[in-house]
Amino acid sequence: MAKRVLETPSAPGALGPYSVAVEAGNLVFISGQVAIDPTTGDRAPDDVAAQTRQIMANAERILADVGLGFADVVKTTIFLADMADFPTVNEIYGANFPTDPPARSTIEVAALPGGFLVEIDFIASR
Repeated sequence: MAKRVLETPSAPGALGPYSVAVEAGNLVFISGQVAIDPTTGDRAPDDVAAQTRQIMANAERILADVGLGFADVVKTTIFLADMADFPTVNEIYGANFPTDPPARSTIEVAALPGGFLVEIDFIASR
C-alpha cells in the first residue's frame, strides 16, 4: 500500500517535518491540528472554546480539500492540556458529528506544542 501526501491549500501548513494529510489505501490521516487561522497565521486566543472551534474549522477545510467531510471521519484523538476542559471541547466537537460520530480517544497531556490547550487528529475513510 503506497502512501500519498495530499495537498491542503485551505489549511494551515505543517509547523515541522510532517505532512498535514496523508492517504494510504482508502484512509486519510490528518495530523494533529492546533488552533491556527490559515488565512492570517495567527493562533486562536488562549480559550479552549475558541481553539476547539478553530481546529474544527481547519479540519473541515482539510477534509474538503481532499474531497471528504466530517461524515467520512472514522476515528479522532483529542489531546487536552487540562481534562477539566473536556465538557467544553466535547460540546463543540460533538456539534460537528450530529449522527454516527467517529470512534474517539481523549487524552490529557502534560503540555502541547506552543502552549495550545487542545489538539485533535483525524482519520477518515473514502
